[in-house]
Amino acid sequence: MAMDSSFSLSQSDQENLLEELGIFKIQGRDKVGRKVLLITGKHFPAREVSGEVLKKYLEEKIYPKLEEKPFSVVYMHTDVQRSENLPGISTLRSIYEDIPISVKNHLESIYFLHPGLQARLFLATLGRFLFSGGLYSKLRYVTRLEFLWDHVRRSEIEIPEFAYDHDEELEYRPMMDYGLESDHPGLYGGSSMDNSHLLLYSTRGIA
Repeated sequence: MAMDSSFSLSQSDQENLLEELGIFKIQGRDKVGRKVLLITGKHFPAREVSGEVLKKYLEEKIYPKLEEKPFSVVYMHTDVQRSENLPGISTLRSIYEDIPISVKNHLESIYFLHPGLQARLFLATLGRFLFSGGLYSKLRYVTRLEFLWDHVRRSEIEIPEFAYDHDEELEYRPMMDYGLESDHPGLYGGSSMDNSHLLLYSTRGIA
C-alpha cells in the first residue's frame, strides 16, 4: 500500500501512533454480556493518519478481536475538535463501506457519549444517507456517564478523566443534559425524545 503523500508520517509510523494512542479498545461488556468496542474520539489524530491506514489497522487489529459475535460500541465524542480529530465525510463513508459484513451484522448498539449540537445536526440530516445497512438506527445519544452505566458494565470500562470533567460542566448547562436519547423514538422501547425537540431545546439553551 502506497503512503498518502499528504501525510508526513510513514504508514508504519501511522499504525504505531494509532496503537500508542489507544483510540480503539475492546474493553469490558455491556449489560447483556456483549463485548464493547470503546472509541476515544479526542485521541484520533486526523491530520496525521490517513483513511487507508486506519482501515488497515481496524482490519488487522480490531475486527478479529470481535470474533464475529454480537458487540456494542461506545464512542466518546467528549472534547472532539472537528479540525483535529475528525476524518472527512468521504473518509468516514469509505471506512464504513469497508467494514466486513460479518462485523456490521453483529453490531447491536452504538452509544454516542457527549454529542454536541453540531454532531446531532450532522447525524440528523446526513447520517441516515451516509451510513446504510441499518447503522443509523442503532445510534443512541448518551449525554451523561450515569446513563451509559445503564447499558454497559461500569466496573469493566475505563473512562478518561476528561469525560468525567465534561459531566461536571454539564451541571451548569442543564439544557444540554437530556439523558439517553434517540433519533428514532420507540425503536428500543421506553421513552425517547425525538431529535427535532432536542435541537429546538438546545438552540434555545445557547441563544
